[in-house]
Amino acid sequence: MNRLQGKHTLITGGTSGIGLATARAFLAEGAHVAITGRSQESLEAAKEALGPRLLIVQSDAGKVKDQVKLPAQLRDAGWDRLDAVYINAGDVTHQPVERWREADFDRVMSTNLKGPFFLLQALLPMLAKPSSVILCGSTGVNIGLPDSSVYVASKAGLMSLARSLSGEWLTRGIRVNCLTPGPTETPAFGKTGLNGEQEARLKDAVRSLVPLGRLGRPEELAQAAVFLASDESQFMLGSGMLMDGGTGTL
Repeated sequence: MNRLQGKHTLITGGTSGIGLATARAFLAEGAHVAITGRSQESLEAAKEALGPRLLIVQSDAGKVKDQVKLPAQLRDAGWDRLDAVYINAGDVTHQPVERWREADFDRVMSTNLKGPFFLLQALLPMLAKPSSVILCGSTGVNIGLPDSSVYVASKAGLMSLARSLSGEWLTRGIRVNCLTPGPTETPAFGKTGLNGEQEARLKDAVRSLVPLGRLGRPEELAQAAVFLASDESQFMLGSGMLMDGGTGTL
């Protein structure tokens, strides 16, 4: 307990799944926690579930104009710094290559890569020295899962930032690392853009890829995020933590 005592932390996409579990874990470890989400209703539900210490900020991860407003919104709430940022929000749309349209492609790239890039640019003056930035990757970059082409491409781009930004921000004391989940039991399966039968097939397919024989739990990813946000991971830089049940390695 208290591994994040007094740290100011931001989690994007924190209203459900891994993001919500991470917010709960950060609060339990003594952190000040802010989460973002597109839906005010979902944000209010998260606050009701986690308590009044949680700061909620309505923000669309795929809209750059929302991202550049976040520092001012945090300062308006009395925050003068960030000790840890977890870029967790993402668009998980999966579909065959022939079904992709430019607008869908742009939406996924904006949410998973463009938005996070400009958010980090906007937050840079608030990032403490030292501080930790955690980027949510995907073990899909290591395998060839059908229908995942655009999603995985966006995550590969995001994951590359862990190395380039770590090098660029080294003298600022900002560490950037990736937390790379494998198949995890979250509501994201319902947001893939597939119909019910297709979604069920996808879920069975990804479960069969996990050597441990099961999907991950959000709480397991949350504990990994606690480690990366804490001082315990001070020697990790431009690196990645695979939490995928062996999917990308065995």
